[in-house]
Amino acid sequence: MPAESKLEASSARPPSAPLTERQEARRRRILHASAQLASRGGFDAVQMREVAESSQVALGTLYRYFPSKVHLLVATMQDQLEHMHGTLRKKPPAGDTAAERVAETLMRAFRALQREPHLADAMVRALTFADRSVSPEVDQVSRQTTAIILDAVGLENPSPEQLSAVRVIEHTWHSALITWLSGRASIAQVKIDIETVCRLIDLTEPGAGAGPGAGAAR
Repeated sequence: MPAESKLEASSARPPSAPLTERQEARRRRILHASAQLASRGGFDAVQMREVAESSQVALGTLYRYFPSKVHLLVATMQDQLEHMHGTLRKKPPAGDTAAERVAETLMRAFRALQREPHLADAMVRALTFADRSVSPEVDQVSRQTTAIILDAVGLENPSPEQLSAVRVIEHTWHSALITWLSGRASIAQVKIDIETVCRLIDLTEPGAGAGPGAGAAR
């Protein structure tokens, strides 16, 4: 394997620090290698030494970017979601209501993961295994998912109530992925669950609860 020099390895910045163009290119190679290995064999196929060899970086350099396989795979999930977000922006959902647009968006994202079941399983398992040390990467995944949902709704300044609905939708989407990957839910059931929870978005629109007796109900 073409080894990185000791100087490059020692000067590589942690992922939280701003990266140079060269370091960003190296990080992208690492994430690509991680996704490729996971696509072929799932969580167990992603071994740090193999990732280093595939991405042509020193093993020590890899650990400076990602301290563990869980860190790496959660970052891989964020990268995959970012790519999906770009694709979704090119072809926005066409639903008439916010709930329909969010449900369509999440099902499109789900089907993209469905095409790579081993990769999806590896990323979701890593997210499930993540402890506090992986919080920055997990937060990135959550922020990316939130951005995808808010884009589908068309919200730039969501209310606290709307953000709460988004969080519940995120939790349901994540749970649906887990149950599908474990064989405990069909695609049809996932679709029903996603469509049902997305109705929360319409319920949190300003004036949605207005009507006789609405004030007394609060």
